[in-house]
Amino acid sequence: MRALLLAAGLGTRLRPLTLTLPKCLMPVRGQALLGIWLERLQRAGIGPFLINTHYLSGLVEAFVESSPYRDNVTLVHEPELIGTAGTLLRNLGYFHGEDAMLIHADNYCLADLPAFVRAHDNRPAECVMTMMTFRAAKPELCGIVERDDRGVVTAFHEKIEHPPGDIANGGVYILSSELLTQLDADFRHATDFSTQVIPRLVGRIHSYHTSDIFIDIGTPESYAAANEG
Repeated sequence: MRALLLAAGLGTRLRPLTLTLPKCLMPVRGQALLGIWLERLQRAGIGPFLINTHYLSGLVEAFVESSPYRDNVTLVHEPELIGTAGTLLRNLGYFHGEDAMLIHADNYCLADLPAFVRAHDNRPAECVMTMMTFRAAKPELCGIVERDDRGVVTAFHEKIEHPPGDIANGGVYILSSELLTQLDADFRHATDFSTQVIPRLVGRIHSYHTSDIFIDIGTPESYAAANEG
C-alpha cells in the first residue's frame, strides 16, 4: 500500500523552533519525526512514499536523500500550499488505483499500523475509508467523532467549543480505491480534507481507535510532551 505523507506545513504554532527547521523534521526522542514515520511504515510493509514539501523544502530533500528510505520516497514540491485535499487530488495517479494511506506527518504516532490495515480490510461494507482515532487531552482543538457500536462514524465536529466527547480524528487514514475514484469525480475543487471531504462521508467512514501514544506536536507544550520520558 502506497502512502502520502503531508509534510509541507509552516509550523507557525511551534515557532520559534520551526524558524530554522520544518515541523516534520523536529526531533522526537532523538529522531526526526519524518524518520519515525518512514521507519514504522516500512516495518509494517507500507510503501513506497510520496511526500509533499513547501516550507524549508531543501532541508526535507536533504534529509530524505541521506536517509535509508530515499529509494522508496518521491518528493513533490508545492511552490504554493494547496491544502490537504488539494495535495491528495493532484497526486491521485501515484496510487495506481489501489487503496492508499494518507498521513498528517506532524503527529508523533506509535499506533499498531498492521492492526490499522487489518481494521480497514475488515471494515463494514458501506465504508469507503478508515480513520485512526485517539483520545484527545484537549478535544476542543480537534475534530471529534461520534461512532456506532461497529465503529462507523455517525457524526463529525471540527474544533467546536463544547464537543460531545474526546475521541478525535488523528489525521491518519486509509482510503479505498473506490473513494479515490469518487474524489476524482466529486471533490475536484476541495482543498481541505477535514472540512470539505470528511463531513460528506459521515456514515461511510470506519474508525480504528489507538490507545498507543498519539501526539500532535504542533505546539511547544505538546512537543515537550512528546519528548518526555
